[in-house]
Amino acid sequence: MTPEQAYYKAENLGKRIPKLEPIICKEAFYSYYYAKDVIKGRFILGEPAISKDAYWSYCYAKNVIKGRLPDFMHNALLLSNDEYVKKYIKFIK
Repeated sequence: MTPEQAYYKAENLGKRIPKLEPIICKEAFYSYYYAKDVIKGRFILGEPAISKDAYWSYCYAKNVIKGRLPDFMHNALLLSNDEYVKKYIKFIK
């Protein structure tokens, strides 16, 4: 099963499915949307994947955590030197 298939299964059921989380957490996109739309809060297992992408990290901070990212994600985003760093810094101030 792919991360996409696992995510859509959980989304269609409208609930968290812990046995699918190790699959979903492999991709930032599906980890973000799983956190935002299915479990409606932090998805700690998916945070390493999300932290590798500045855009999804910013979205995760803004729409899921609604504040500063956990330290390892915060630091990864700042070190990425991506355009979303400025948006993130402005958002958390």
